[in-house]
Amino acid sequence: MHRYIPGTEADLARMLDKLGLTSSEDLFGDVPGELMLKGGLDLPEALSEQELVRKMKALSRKNSSLDDLVCFLGAGAYDHYIPAVVGQLVSRSEFYTSYTPYQPEISQGTLQAIFEYQTMICNLTGMDATNASMYDGATACVEAAKMAVDSTRRNTIAVSKTVNPEVRKVLGTYMDLCGFNIIEIDMDNGVTDLVRLKELLAGNSDLAAVIVQSPNFFGIVEDMDAVGELLNGSKTLFISYVDPISLAILKKPSEYGADIAVGEGQPLGNSLNFGGPYVGFLATCEKLMRRLPGRIVGQTKDIDGKRAFVLTLQAREQHIRRSRASSNICSNQGLNALAAAIYMATMGEHGLKEVATQCVQKAHYAYRKLTESGVYKPLFDKPFFMEFAVTGPVEPAVVNNDLLGAGILGGYQLYRDYPEYRNSLLICVTEKRTKAEIDKLVETMLSTAAKEGSGMA
Repeated sequence: MHRYIPGTEADLARMLDKLGLTSSEDLFGDVPGELMLKGGLDLPEALSEQELVRKMKALSRKNSSLDDLVCFLGAGAYDHYIPAVVGQLVSRSEFYTSYTPYQPEISQGTLQAIFEYQTMICNLTGMDATNASMYDGATACVEAAKMAVDSTRRNTIAVSKTVNPEVRKVLGTYMDLCGFNIIEIDMDNGVTDLVRLKELLAGNSDLAAVIVQSPNFFGIVEDMDAVGELLNGSKTLFISYVDPISLAILKKPSEYGADIAVGEGQPLGNSLNFGGPYVGFLATCEKLMRRLPGRIVGQTKDIDGKRAFVLTLQAREQHIRRSRASSNICSNQGLNALAAAIYMATMGEHGLKEVATQCVQKAHYAYRKLTESGVYKPLFDKPFFMEFAVTGPVEPAVVNNDLLGAGILGGYQLYRDYPEYRNSLLICVTEKRTKAEIDKLVETMLSTAAKEGSGMA
């Protein structure tokens, strides 16, 4: 009757007495002492409601100041324009309050939304089937690797060093704990070393899959046709990690022989959100369809012959025996997947192509303006989509600090993951960026180089 009123000390004493315990700590008696927190949490005193509101508003103002920055940072999360209709529709209570659809017969709206998302992901990737979404791109890649191991009965995954470092770290953690082996394929001038890949294929009969990203972490478009040709006819599966926006103008994974396509769906109508929640997608060919983890929504007809939707090919441990489950993923990113579906439906084929084309054109404009000065030089001489790496005479941290002062969120400092690229920045230019903003980026970076150069002289 009073569900929102907290328990009192007297309530606690009565509960403990009923259980035959003397303190709430006794409830955790089975936990080893060395794992228990020693002392209390270092938390401030409780605030009044008025004080709390004031504090939260102050924190929100810090976030809004970041929203005002002009973003040239990518490296896996991208600042694309999100049409107003996306936020308007996902904010409808029918969507954001609905729970995971365990009972299809009473969840037709949610199931249809997921089905439409699946259909559009299949159209985008050219694959035969996809699931109802994953936590993010990194875990989608992990699930694809596990699918490959399970399908081939092999124990080793090869991943290119040009794959996003965060994805590789997550993959390494999962594979190690699952008892699988990881081999990293060397890179050659910013792309996957195909000679090394060929040697791996010839010398390793335990290779379950090869993972290559295109556009890769450096923004470079990999030669996926060549990778597909190397893997063609072998029992080693081809896992393609892709940017969904790029697929509007680049080849689909199905066109170069990929067995599984994975990626981060954040660019499809999901805001940056300081790193999450995001939505991963995982699509595959028909022969591997039954090994897809999580949920898949299918279309059928009800008893009256009307269009209806059901959960099908259920591989979750909540639906089938745990020993037979392909994955322990317990949910899908339904609201994020819905945002992606609304975005794709709103943009359509021509709209997505326009976004991708503008990304290419604006990124290449920024690249030309920076490199024609001679102060900044291209780190790699390869075709790229919307990200490119430049190297210059100034520490990236110094450059980014000056950019921040100019209201610009600068590029990614590559030496964090690639120590050999000490003075290099990875810069991203999406369709949101204007010519004036790009010119200001270039002007500030050149000014920083000149200032630091005169200071060193």
